Amino acid sequence: MTHEAEVRVRFCETDMAGHVNNTSYFIYLEEARGKFFRDVFPEDLNSVGRFILASTKCDYVSQAYFGQHLTIESWITNIGNKSFRFNHNIRVKDTGQVIAEAEATIVHYNYEEQKSESIPEELRAILDSHLALN
Repeated sequence: MTHEAEVRVRFCETDMAGHVNNTSYFIYLEEARGKFFRDVFPEDLNSVGRFILASTKCDYVSQAYFGQHLTIESWITNIGNKSFRFNHNIRVKDTGQVIAEAEATIVHYNYEEQKSESIPEELRAILDSHLALN
């Protein structure tokens, strides 16, 4: 199942070449993942802060510009014992043009013990319901 989030490109996210700076895409991806967690996990599970980003990468396909509205599509492609992987597409909302393709590995983390831990079954069930195969 795909989750969608929308962002509007602000002027401060562009660079001297006039397009969105490469670092801004990671902010868009972070925002999309945050919206996923807010939209998908019930508040009573207190999942905020239980996951950390272990790795991420972004392949730039095309350019985005100030004022454009971008749609970030996110879906889960793999669920392990302590981690899971998001895949993302960033598209121009009006045209559907692919701007970037990305992925991120997220780890379930215990801050008190400073170590990763198994994803609880209640959270795993929710993640599993959003699993999509590439």
